[in-house]
Amino acid sequence: MKYNILDYFHNTVNKTPNKVAIIEGDNHITFQDLELKTKILAKYLVSNLDEKNKPIAIYLPKSIQSVIANIAITYSANIYMHLDIKNPTERILNILNLIQPRIIITNSIYLKELVNLPNNFQIINIDEINFDEKIDTNILLQRLDNIIDTDPYCIINTSGSTGTPKGVVLNHKSFIDFVEVSNSIFKFSNEEIIGSLSPVVFDIWSFELCMLMANNSTIVLLPVELAAFPIKIINILEDKKVSFIFWVPTIMVNIANMKLLDNVSLTSLKTIWFAGEVFPTKQFNYWKSKLNNTLFANLYGPIEITLDCTYFIVNRDIPDEKPLPIGIPYKNTDILILNENNELVKNGEDGELCVRGTSLAMGYYNNPEKTSLAFVQNPLNNSYPELIYKTGDIVNYNEFGEIVFKGRKDTLIKHLGYRIELAEIEHVIVNVLQIVTNCCVVYNTNKNEITAIYESNNIISNIEFRSQLNDYLPKYMIPTKFIVMGQLPKNTNGKIDRLSLKKFVIENEPS
Repeated sequence: MKYNILDYFHNTVNKTPNKVAIIEGDNHITFQDLELKTKILAKYLVSNLDEKNKPIAIYLPKSIQSVIANIAITYSANIYMHLDIKNPTERILNILNLIQPRIIITNSIYLKELVNLPNNFQIINIDEINFDEKIDTNILLQRLDNIIDTDPYCIINTSGSTGTPKGVVLNHKSFIDFVEVSNSIFKFSNEEIIGSLSPVVFDIWSFELCMLMANNSTIVLLPVELAAFPIKIINILEDKKVSFIFWVPTIMVNIANMKLLDNVSLTSLKTIWFAGEVFPTKQFNYWKSKLNNTLFANLYGPIEITLDCTYFIVNRDIPDEKPLPIGIPYKNTDILILNENNELVKNGEDGELCVRGTSLAMGYYNNPEKTSLAFVQNPLNNSYPELIYKTGDIVNYNEFGEIVFKGRKDTLIKHLGYRIELAEIEHVIVNVLQIVTNCCVVYNTNKNEITAIYESNNIISNIEFRSQLNDYLPKYMIPTKFIVMGQLPKNTNGKIDRLSLKKFVIENEPS
């Protein structure tokens, strides 16, 4: 029985100490060296923080150093949380002020970006750690003995409507459960080589770390900036004999559109997972036609339910014009599709996808109000306390009994793999920067574009708009288009008519 993620890691290190764990360009580290360095850093963390189950932030790019920091924080019996080094300072400060991490781990390169932080954040420079030091690891093992499986493992930040991201708290048990079920379904071997492309702030990265520790997998770090040069990524997959990838579809669509698989032979690539946004079936079918011996799976799930709660192994031909199903529930996960009356849907009716089970997050860190709105009592159970998570996603069942994603019921979207609250963009434009007095942000699903529509008697240049937003929002949240109107349309409730504005944007897109 596993009580925390490191129970896996100890077994892996004992079995294959000299196997390569991480490949970063021309550098690599073995499992034995990785364990040694993580324990040394963990010792420094414990000497500076004697508490347990407290958040420790990591301000590093995806690298061998960030892996060391991840595992060291777990060894110290605390909670890791990645900060996106590409985020503007204001957003970083909002996260830090909400979560209040006890320590921030960084290196000499990124230390200078943290100099203006308030004094209450203690910073450890990983470059200054003496990794040749001999340490007594007993104190670390004793701390781990007191960690139970429902203790928090990590915090993953997701967009929030008020401009401050919400910190989703996930525990050891939910990751252990997901790893065990995934291994059962997909029969992962002890020789998997993972082509890791997702940013460290994604839940996909946390799963890849679990694969490393639980399945003796090697992670090949694919620099995020290579997303602009997909042929280079494909060459690395081929050169390193990558056997498993778990990607957001965006780059896969680009590869399909450029037909980059026509002249390569990715014979080692046995399993491909994709999740985070809709994968257009036409582009998916290109991948499937080029990799006949590869197993493809479409996974679905918001961060609040630990990775994914449904999966669809593509085991039949799907016409280009049909959507790929999101499939069936993961074992030990129950999916409830509820109508507006909180009743189970019938006869192909659309409804909101809700989840119950071990996979549910513990809530939002330091945010009980948002937690109580998202994690609610199961309306089908009035006999005892039982929480479910309401995803806000509208789905239905197809003729095969599989779940099919239809869209969102509110302003939460998935764009480039990131979950974005459109209301957060509006909040920054109207309340923080006060660029205009009224604004509505919509998502054009046909073009995968964010469009800001605002009220003004004057047209503000797109360059000026983007320039001001750059200081408060990451690039993936900045609208692609800006449209000015004399007055935004209202519905019968006096609220901005989002549906008509979205329809307007789609109908007026260039042909």
